[in-house]
Amino acid sequence: MTSEHESTTKPRRGLAEKRQAITGAARTVFGRDGYSRASIDAIASEAGVSTRTIYNHFAGKELLFRTVVLESAAQVSDAHLDVVERNLAKVTDLEADLTALALAWVEVLGRFADHFALVRQINADAGHLPKELLDAWQETGPRRALRELAAGFGELADRGLLVAPDPVRAAEHFVQLTGSAVTQRTYWGAHPIDPATAEEIITSGVQAFLRAYAAPAAR
Repeated sequence: MTSEHESTTKPRRGLAEKRQAITGAARTVFGRDGYSRASIDAIASEAGVSTRTIYNHFAGKELLFRTVVLESAAQVSDAHLDVVERNLAKVTDLEADLTALALAWVEVLGRFADHFALVRQINADAGHLPKELLDAWQETGPRRALRELAAGFGELADRGLLVAPDPVRAAEHFVQLTGSAVTQRTYWGAHPIDPATAEEIITSGVQAFLRAYAAPAAR
């Protein structure tokens, strides 16, 4: 009687909702345990579904991992593309606007903590993961965001604000001096640092970038 009552009152999740629950749970479990140690049973428990439900959506752990990595990377790169668009659409004060860009870029680290936990596991397991998957992750996530940033820097160079004959290399240097400096200091968000320290790292990184790339008239 009780199970019959529960079946009539508990909302049934649709296929799309179940799939979202599975991928969200998988991101959590893979980010916590890594690919090798994560189990379908643990993911099913985290998602609140049966293992059969997972296999109805995904052929196995390998496909589920690939799907989670690429979908998560795309979400983060979308956020970075939005940061570039908002901060480079109308640059009036080069140093201030690039600092705001870098701060917003790094802020994504905290907004997508589950993703960067997954990234930590990917980096740790890189030697045991297919290179094709690693390349697909980079292309969907970091490289895509970097290309958009490079395009923005190319436009700044066209305006005479930057001297950047190779905008992609300039974008790489900018991220290394600002974003990467913070992600490495925090171990990809595992051990956050106080905002004032992060801002100091970013501010000095932007200043170093401008000493190399700012056009003389923009200094």
